[in-house]
Amino acid sequence: MRKPAIKVVVFLGLISIIGIIALQVYFFQITFNNEDRKLNQKIQVALWDVVEQIYELNNIKYVGKNPVYQSSPDYFVVNVNDFIDPDILEHYLIKTFEKQNIKLDFEYGIYDCQSDKMLYGKYINLSKKENKPSKIELQKNDEFVYYFGIYFPWRKHYILSNINSIYILSGILIFVVLFLAYSLIVILQQKRFSELQKDVVNNLTHEFKTPLSSIILSTDVLNEKDITKEPERIKTYSQIIKKQAEYLLGHIEKVLGINELENIDSLNKKKINLHEFLCSMTDNLSWRVNEKQGHFSLDLKAKDHNICVDEFHFTNLIINLIDNALKYCDKKPEVIVSTKSDKKNLLLQIEDNGIGIDKKYQKKIFKKFFRIPTGNVHNVKGFGIGLSYVKDIIKRHKWKFKLKSEINLGTEFTITIPLNDDDCE
Repeated sequence: MRKPAIKVVVFLGLISIIGIIALQVYFFQITFNNEDRKLNQKIQVALWDVVEQIYELNNIKYVGKNPVYQSSPDYFVVNVNDFIDPDILEHYLIKTFEKQNIKLDFEYGIYDCQSDKMLYGKYINLSKKENKPSKIELQKNDEFVYYFGIYFPWRKHYILSNINSIYILSGILIFVVLFLAYSLIVILQQKRFSELQKDVVNNLTHEFKTPLSSIILSTDVLNEKDITKEPERIKTYSQIIKKQAEYLLGHIEKVLGINELENIDSLNKKKINLHEFLCSMTDNLSWRVNEKQGHFSLDLKAKDHNICVDEFHFTNLIINLIDNALKYCDKKPEVIVSTKSDKKNLLLQIEDNGIGIDKKYQKKIFKKFFRIPTGNVHNVKGFGIGLSYVKDIIKRHKWKFKLKSEINLGTEFTITIPLNDDDCE
């Protein structure tokens, strides 16, 4: 499937998923509102019934507006226009609510005009579940003199429990839709990884094939009958074989190093003298730079340069960064490896004069298989795993790093290494 078609499918899939979830939320809200309205009506009827019973008890004929006033979704105020006996009120409320099949806990309070407070409050447990009185203070109402207030602390839970089947089905549907969305993302990721893997294999084949072809060609020349009469040619082709073998070995070590790093539980760390270590790598690093007709230099100023590292992976880290500096350079490369230190940390810095890295790619380059577009630099081969490997090594050593780069002005990679590491052997 072509990329534009994939984008259309993904876009339509996302729109469908969002639409399904939005409709489900909308229908759920409608169902909740309907249940809420039904419950309001039942409570209104029940409280009207209670008022009529109180009027009948007190021989009062009510004339006027609706005595039941709902001040909030959970709180009702009921005007009775006469003295209210708490025990009788409680009896009427319980019986009437049971008659209306309202199994909802409530708290009630009766207004006392002498103290100007809601008194005689009590929690009534009709749900037969755990007794959970609220700490809310029942509100007063300035329009009435003889009235009581009734509060339903678990009203929303009661409504949700009545529509739990819809709630569960909605949850299942949303889960299925999200699972499909996740599956779509995974499929697209797998497709992307498959394309990246194919690209890596092609690059890997080229990187291995080129030095092997040079080695085979050189050995063919060395097998000629009269080659012994030309010692200079023997020396030249021997050097070619050596360089190409080292080049091939470097790639093999890079791939094996990444595989080893992914399959070990801990690093084999030991104390090394960083300056001596870098000096011992000078021939290897200088050869890589000189092959590009560039210049390599060390600027070692750290006063305290003993650090704790896994030597194998740290070597690969340095080589990876140097190789990147050479690979992404469209002129004679200049690479400077420098060190400096303070009381707590050693700073290892690798600076080059390459093409630089655009800011929009500076976070992406540490993802496995990601390769930055090279602009005018063509035929730059690689696996897209070098910087991912570098970041993993730094992370496993519990170090920190900083990348500073600008287009056409080069790149500066700084690693902050703590001088005191308790994990050393």
